[in-house]
Amino acid sequence: MNEDAERLLRRQGLQVTAQRLAVLRAVSTRPHATADELADDVRASIGAISRQAVYDTLGTLVDRGLARRIQPAGSPARYEDRVGDNHHHLVCRTCGVMVDIDCAVGEAPCLTAGDDHGFDIEEAEVIYWGYCPGCRR
Repeated sequence: MNEDAERLLRRQGLQVTAQRLAVLRAVSTRPHATADELADDVRASIGAISRQAVYDTLGTLVDRGLARRIQPAGSPARYEDRVGDNHHHLVCRTCGVMVDIDCAVGEAPCLTAGDDHGFDIEEAEVIYWGYCPGCRR
């Protein structure tokens, strides 16, 4: 992962730093984690890092298309490295677990707007809500 992460950062014109590598690795190994959860993982990996540095790095990764930010209603933002495929998410209303759902139709934007108001629609962001098997019991 380290060599791949370095290559990804360089391809996006980003300087390769221990912090960026650690944050990218954390996002990759713990999809749908919050920034605070990722900060804990990064600290366990490289030692001291400020929360702000993690937030800044996540912002850079999202801006460069290396990570995706998802923010379900009433929940802190979560991050993942599955980008570019316009997949959606399913969130448990009780425990908050989040899982990926492939595109509803199979190709972007997955939904057809009743009125596109002249926009060229490229992507649809859908969050399904329900109860996971564990919480239904």
